[in-house]
Order: sequence, then C-alpha cells, then structure tokens
Amino acid sequence: MKMKMRLLAVMVLTGISMNMSAQTEETAQDLFGAFRKEAQAEFGTFSEQATTAYEQFRDSVNGAYADFLEKAWAEYEMGPVVPKPKEREIRPVPKPKDDNARPIKDRPIAIDQIVPPVIPAPQPVPITPIRQQEMPAEERAVFTLYGTEMSVRFSAADRFAMGALSEKSVADAWRRLSTRQYDNLIRDCLTLRMKHNLSDWAYLKALERAGKACLGEGNEATLLMAYLYCQSGYRMRLGMNGGRLYMLYASDHALYEQGNYRLNGMRFYVLADEEPLRLTISEAEFPKEQSLSLWVTQEQHFTLDLSEPRTLRSENHTEVTCQMQVNKNLLAFYNDYPSSMVNDDFLTRWAMYANTPMQEDVKRQLYPMLKKHIEGKTELEAVGVILDFVQMAFPYGYDDKIWGYDRAFFAEETLFYPESDCEDHAILFSRLVRDLMGLKVVLVYYPRHLASAVQFTEPVKGDYLTVGGHRFTICDPTFFGAHVGQTMDDMDNQTAKAIILQ
Repeated sequence: MKMKMRLLAVMVLTGISMNMSAQTEETAQDLFGAFRKEAQAEFGTFSEQATTAYEQFRDSVNGAYADFLEKAWAEYEMGPVVPKPKEREIRPVPKPKDDNARPIKDRPIAIDQIVPPVIPAPQPVPITPIRQQEMPAEERAVFTLYGTEMSVRFSAADRFAMGALSEKSVADAWRRLSTRQYDNLIRDCLTLRMKHNLSDWAYLKALERAGKACLGEGNEATLLMAYLYCQSGYRMRLGMNGGRLYMLYASDHALYEQGNYRLNGMRFYVLADEEPLRLTISEAEFPKEQSLSLWVTQEQHFTLDLSEPRTLRSENHTEVTCQMQVNKNLLAFYNDYPSSMVNDDFLTRWAMYANTPMQEDVKRQLYPMLKKHIEGKTELEAVGVILDFVQMAFPYGYDDKIWGYDRAFFAEETLFYPESDCEDHAILFSRLVRDLMGLKVVLVYYPRHLASAVQFTEPVKGDYLTVGGHRFTICDPTFFGAHVGQTMDDMDNQTAKAIILQ
C-alpha cells in the first residue's frame, strides 16, 4: 500500500509537470527516479524473500522424505512381463499390372475401433525453482550420451560414501544431497535436457551416465541418479536387494518384455542390467512427482555422425531418387528405446513412432527432392508420388527373421536399414504426407497388417473410412504398385481399426 501511495504521488507530480517550467520538470523526474530505485530495492528484497521461501519449502520436503526413507520399506515381488504382440505377418503382394486399367470406385470400409490420440503431458519440473549457487571454481564430470559429450559441475568435495547399505545410510546420504551444495548439479542436468531437447527416456539415461561419471559404479552413483531424477520432478522409488541399491522409475506406458513392480496401482521398472525378482522398496512419495513418458515430441539434438550414403529410388518414378545419410547417434537412441503401449492398447504403440518428428538433417536431404516432384500437382497426384516412393524404394523384410522379434521403426530407421515391413512403411508414409502436404493421416490396422489413409481436401475416389465425420482414403505403402484408394487383397475390412495421428 505504501508503494502504491508513492506511485500515485509521483503520477500526480508527473502530470502537473506538463505545465511546469523545465526546472520543475527535472525535479519531478528526479522524484520518479528516486521512487524507481526504491521500488527496485523493495522488489529485490521481495525476490530474495521468495527465493528463501522456495528453498525452505524444498528443504522441508526433502527432510520429510529422508525421514520417511528411514522406516517406510516393504517387500515386493516382480509382476509378470507384458509380452510383445506376436502375429504372423502377411506376405506383401504386388498389384497385378492388368488391374491398373480397372476404374477405381468409391467403397466405404467399416471399422470396429477408433483409437483416439494420446496427448503427452509437459515434461516434469522441480517442485520449486533451483537457484544458481555461488561456488568456487568447480570441477566438471564429463560423460557421453548417444555419441554426444556432456558435462556437469561436480568436484571432489561433492563425493560421498554410504557405507553398508541400510535404510539409515540411504536416508543420511539423501540429507547430504539435499543441501545447496548439489543445486548447481541439478541445474546443469536440467540445462542439458533443455539444450538437447531430451525426451524423458533420453534424460533418464543421461542421469544414469552422469551418476556414474560423478561417483563410478555402485550404490552412491545409483542414489545420486535417483536424487537428480526426483528433484527434476519425476516419480521414482528406491529398492534394496543383497546389499545393492536400485532405482525404479514409474511410467504410464506398459513396457514390453520388462518386469515391473506394482505400487499403489502404478507400474515401476528397475533401471539396471538385471531385474531382481524381489525387492525391499521404499514407499516414500515426493510432492507433484510425474511418471516418465516415452513419447518423443521434439527433435533431440545429438552430435551428428552420419551413416554411409544409401540410394533411395522409386521404381515407377526413377527421377524420384536421393542419397540418404542418417545420424548414427540417433539410431543408437532408437536402438535403446523401449517399445511400449498406453492405456493397455497395443495399437497406441504405432502412434508413438508415427508422431515422432523427423530430424532436420534428414529433412534437408529428402524433402527438397520430394517437394520438387510433387510441386504443381493435385493432392491425389502428389500423394501418389509419395506412395509410390515408399512402396518401391524400401525392400520388404520380416522382423522375426531380421531381429528375432517384432520391432517397429521410427521414420529415420526405415531410411537407414536395408529392409523394413508394413508397419515401418505406414509410419514413414504418414510422416511424409503430414510434413510435405499438411494433410491429416490415420493408420489403419487389419489383422497382421498396417496401412494408412489420408484425408484429402479435394474429391478422391477409392476405398475409404470415416473418422470423426471426415473421409480418409486408403493408401497402402506395402501394396506394391497400388494406387490411392486401393486396399490390399484379402484384408478383412470388418475388423479394421483406425489409429488417429497428431
């Protein structure tokens, strides 16, 4: 109130000064300048008080958490793994050439399920802002994440030893980590997440590497990783077995082929090379904690290490050709990425791959060429060029023979690996059409086969399905030689399912 009264007085003086002499006007300006300095000083005091309050709140939360760590542990057994869906893939068939003369007619396709899009939540944040601490010149711990060198502030004075593993030794170490001494380390980790656009999974792996870079192998490194993960806003739990400490991360995704522990109805997964069948787990919760998401919503920035050039060429449009190189560090991330589903619906798995944005270095190689060959064409003609490119430039291969298990590809993986299957083709095709033409696409799942369908803004004939009142025309990137609107032979349209993409 006092500040407001001063401001009002200055405003009155400023208004009157319009009719004053130059000398009086200068006096009013001096008064305003004095007020501004006083206001800034008061704001600085308020800001300092707010920061202190934030830190006191975070200290109290961490203190209560440490107290809970001393007593709230219980025995748990690992639950059953979620198996990857297994089904024998349909052998791809080329479109008979004499069939191309037949006119394409409208035919509605009935679908028995529409999978709505899942909107990823924003990434977690700390419960309070983490303030930069004024410290002497600090050493840095250096580590590599997917071929990308990173570092965080961590000095010899920051090292600690827990001794024999127990509830008390864990709690005491947590209290030490909760001091201001490690705030700059937390800030560095969050800065790395922002600088490199790290997804939740990549960030978790970064913290794992940071913990080992700071403290080597052992329980101390695991606890440091868990502390950084927790302070960044993520939901985690600590477990013990045979003198070893484990960190468990929660996810609303069901990760395939990975055992999990159920705590209060939530799945927790062990981040370790081995998965113990039994753990003594602390049930301590942290305020506003958020589960890990496996959506990759933005381009991640890993150091560029290009693969050998690969020639991609459409057989029917030989002018549609390019040399393609993919970042091997990105491929390493994809190779490490755990396949999963949300809402216990395996159809959501493909949306995660299809909605992941294409890397800019890949776009620069591929998109100008495709834009050149679709420029000036109708939507039907342009989509036909892209469809033919995906059908004919990527040799087909069965996952079980190549990998020994079913594996979906991100778009860049299809551009890199010598063979790919129907789901990979549909994912790549959907990405290209959305990026290059701005048209909406859905994935269409038949038993043992994945295709796609495009929402055109101009009349297009062919097999179509209706989703949300809009018409989507079938485009099958694995029905070699087929045109827009043609469904692969022997597909059971009565059980087709539509997966809405973003």
